[in-house]
Amino acid sequence: MSKTLKLNGDEVEIVAGESVLELARRMGQEIPSLCHDPRLKAVGACRTCLVEVEGVRRLVPSCATKAEEGIAVTTANARIERHQKALFALYMTDNVDASETDDSSDPSELHALAERVKAPTTWPRMQHKRFQRADDRNPYIEYRADRCILCARCTRYCEEVESVSAITLAGRGAETTIATADARSLLDTTCELCGGCVDVCPTGAMTEKKPLALKLLPARKLEKVRTTCNYCGVGCQMDLNVDRTANNGRGVVAKITSPDAGVLPNDGNLCVKGRFAYQFIDHKDRLTKPLVRNQEGLLEETSWDNALQIAAEGLKKVAKRHGPDSLGFVSSSRCTGEENYLVQKLSRAVFGTHNVHQCAAT
Repeated sequence: MSKTLKLNGDEVEIVAGESVLELARRMGQEIPSLCHDPRLKAVGACRTCLVEVEGVRRLVPSCATKAEEGIAVTTANARIERHQKALFALYMTDNVDASETDDSSDPSELHALAERVKAPTTWPRMQHKRFQRADDRNPYIEYRADRCILCARCTRYCEEVESVSAITLAGRGAETTIATADARSLLDTTCELCGGCVDVCPTGAMTEKKPLALKLLPARKLEKVRTTCNYCGVGCQMDLNVDRTANNGRGVVAKITSPDAGVLPNDGNLCVKGRFAYQFIDHKDRLTKPLVRNQEGLLEETSWDNALQIAAEGLKKVAKRHGPDSLGFVSSSRCTGEENYLVQKLSRAVFGTHNVHQCAAT
């Protein structure tokens, strides 16, 4: 027999192991949250997801509260709304003004949620005391302390998912900040520059240097295009963020982001190459058309059909003259597993040689 609880007066079925937050979202009832990520252990750090449980005196964090049989949960009432408005107003007192959040391509979940719950915007503002690593020479990741709310999503991701613990919470009280050992550059730590901290940050405190330098405002309306990373055969899913107005209307990839957690095979994670190494797309030296050598030995453009025909004839001539084992096929680790499979079939089934390899060895 299935277990149930009451959610805003309705009897709903429980999925084993899920939290109240996960249950509510599964039922289409949104609860604000800034520190939650399904890949991370729940810590209830931001307190934005507090809900009311019948019989419990205080509001409880729905992300860290298990959905248990028989309890009655309320996710929205006057008490909860009063708490949310006060909490978001407090967050905003030492965070950047909403007008300052459009200097980055990373939208601020904090400001969006504050607007949604109608948090007061007239509370006195104060200067933040969080330390910031100045001029970190790493080429990809920037930390902006004036936007940090210490939700610890970045440090938890670094520890729990990447298992490198390159960044951590340091300091005490209002001076707590995101730091590295001895305030070193990320290049001098265990950091793998995967950019996961940027991906999970809800405020844009952790952001990418290149889009920031290019001033890619949200007004540019970057279009997300889902694709498969071509750096190895794993097949990680990622989103190209394309500025369609650039490059004389041809568009340009402004940055790479990862899909939401749960999208396989990478579960929302990317490596440093997948997230940051996309400049080759519009590089001036990139080959965009097949080239073959003419009678003078110079490369000239041709059609794909002609290029493939010339390659096939050349392979057959070598195999006929010197035997199939005189041939060797080297595929690319940037091909998909399916494409590499076809190369080895070409080698073994068509030409009859086992001389085939690619460096990812998938």
